[in-house]
Amino acid sequence: MSITAERKSALIKEYARGEGDTGSPEVQVAILTERINNLTEHMKTHKHDFHSRRGLLVMVGQRRRLLDYLKKKNHGRYASVIQSLGLRR
Repeated sequence: MSITAERKSALIKEYARGEGDTGSPEVQVAILTERINNLTEHMKTHKHDFHSRRGLLVMVGQRRRLLDYLKKKNHGRYASVIQSLGLRR
């Protein structure tokens, strides 16, 4: 269910704004999206796992708040993150 260290470092490298950047909203949204996608696959096979469902909803809410912040601060960066992650069909 969790993402591997290699996958997480690849996401950080791809979405980082500079060297050593791990806390920018883009990186956080990318990591959360990966975790959400993994947990969504888990939920497809384990429909009655309500503890994981709550964790999924918490992660979706956190990603939504980060995206709202990014949209408010810099709409161009928001649009590029949305497009690159494939959110908002």
